[in-house]
Amino acid sequence: MSRPTLLKQFTPIDGIATIVALIALGGVLWSPKLSHSLARATGLMRPVQVSVDVRNVPTAEPNALIEAALAQGSTSIVIRNQPAGSLKLKGIEDLRSKLVAVQPDGSVVIATDPNLAANSILDARFILEGDGTVSKTGVVLAGTKLKIGTPVELEGSTYRINGTVSGVSVQ
Repeated sequence: MSRPTLLKQFTPIDGIATIVALIALGGVLWSPKLSHSLARATGLMRPVQVSVDVRNVPTAEPNALIEAALAQGSTSIVIRNQPAGSLKLKGIEDLRSKLVAVQPDGSVVIATDPNLAANSILDARFILEGDGTVSKTGVVLAGTKLKIGTPVELEGSTYRINGTVSGVSVQ
């Protein structure tokens, strides 16, 4: 009796199963969680501080919104309509415009524009901190390049506002 060779034992179903197994292995190796872990292990993942300016946001109580956001401690960020995870909220700076008046004696008086308070307009800078991948072309959060001027959306439990990245620094 002759022994069957390996080639005779290999059927088309075995070929399809092999291809499916290779595709599954490729999916595991290219998964975002694994690439995130690899980036962290190789040192490509670094702490990043991002400043997002929001301007002319109508809200009933701007100070209450700021206090609620700070109490929450983090905010979700959406970059170019792609969710990029949650970042720690380090602080919120007031960017309301100032009025400057020169007095007859030559002194200068600076005051916050009362029209913005009367109209309940929010102008603020959200300081966010998180981990990003640093590449030759800049900082990447959740697979999306983040540069100054990039439109983003910040979302918390009581707000969803559009803003623009005004600063990116690698810690």
